[in-house]
Amino acid sequence: MQTFKTSKSKENILARIRKELNKKSLPVPYPELDKRQQEQIYAKSALSEEERFADNFIQLGGKFVFCADKAELLDSLEKLYESRGWKKMLCAEEQLLSTIKNNNLDIALSANDNPEDADACITGCELLVARTGSVILSSRLHMGRTSSVFYPVHIIVAYTGQVVPDIAHAIETMKKKYGSNMPSMINLNTGPSRTADIEKTLVVGVHGPGEVFCFLVNDI
Repeated sequence: MQTFKTSKSKENILARIRKELNKKSLPVPYPELDKRQQEQIYAKSALSEEERFADNFIQLGGKFVFCADKAELLDSLEKLYESRGWKKMLCAEEQLLSTIKNNNLDIALSANDNPEDADACITGCELLVARTGSVILSSRLHMGRTSSVFYPVHIIVAYTGQVVPDIAHAIETMKKKYGSNMPSMINLNTGPSRTADIEKTLVVGVHGPGEVFCFLVNDI
């Protein structure tokens, strides 16, 4: 077995590193700084959480629609479907799909049929994050893995009770909901897909939906 000798200068450097590592850790300088930053991040806004989400979601390129109730939701979905001239729109939310069919609207197919050439896909979500304008999706949702990356248009239907202030609140809410049986995939979806890899030019919809809609329904 061949052994390699370490140079004296290298040994000196390593010895100094070991000596410093054995010392007690120094206190964090300016410990109040983190608290100040946190207070700034979580500073109260004049806007409601729903308004903050809508504002940030729109700034990211999303398209936001507020619906006073489920009747207005159905009307808005029908108008969107007809205005775009879509041929196939999937709905992964079985309860919403039943409501659509019970109202004699021929605008959506079951996501179980999974037509690959569908123009758009409707799903639910876990939560909406107000501060970042993000949507939390998970593998526990029907089409939770594919809807945000496969179809040209992703339509998210959420309710006001699902809006949380920040990501930390979203994580805590997910922990309370699932406990030790967390989903295998949790996705923080922030706006339509985009990339600037090609000559530093921003292109939308390269590896996911080019458009993301959020229909927020008032459930109070």
